[in-house]
Amino acid sequence: MAEVLIGLGSNLGDREAQLRTAIRRLRECGRVGPISSLYETEPVGYAEQGDFLNACLRLETELSPESLLTWAQAIEQALERTRSIRNGPRTMDVDLLLWRDASGPLLRDDAPLLPHPRMHLRRFVLEPLAEIAADWRHPTLDKTVGEILAELPTAEAVRAISSPTWPPAPRP
Repeated sequence: MAEVLIGLGSNLGDREAQLRTAIRRLRECGRVGPISSLYETEPVGYAEQGDFLNACLRLETELSPESLLTWAQAIEQALERTRSIRNGPRTMDVDLLLWRDASGPLLRDDAPLLPHPRMHLRRFVLEPLAEIAADWRHPTLDKTVGEILAELPTAEAVRAISSPTWPPAPRP
């Protein structure tokens, strides 16, 4: 059994509904929980687009990294993600961030890249991630998620928001 930290983001359409749909589909891959709060974040990179809703979650799964990546990409495709501009607007982004199993953290330099190669630079990832996994250690930086977040400049605007339908509960 592996534990995987996953980042979710959307800035097109009904952003929260799309995040809920992605989580529902990820429940088909294993046990989901905990789920972070929702965070509204300004775009990074390509600035001419709307704000994102972001969240992170922990998934326990029997899937391989390749199978989970395929599943994540299928979720993005089902939610009609198009890749026309790097860091551009999207209906859904599902990123595998960190992976560990009984043998420890997983390091990969092929798809999927693990740990995620830019997660340590992105407040919109680290804020929700620290909420659910502040003590997880980044295997190449040898720092916890909480330590990485504490060292990150505060240039990105990231704010927790409340919603009566968040976090999404599992269906009975």
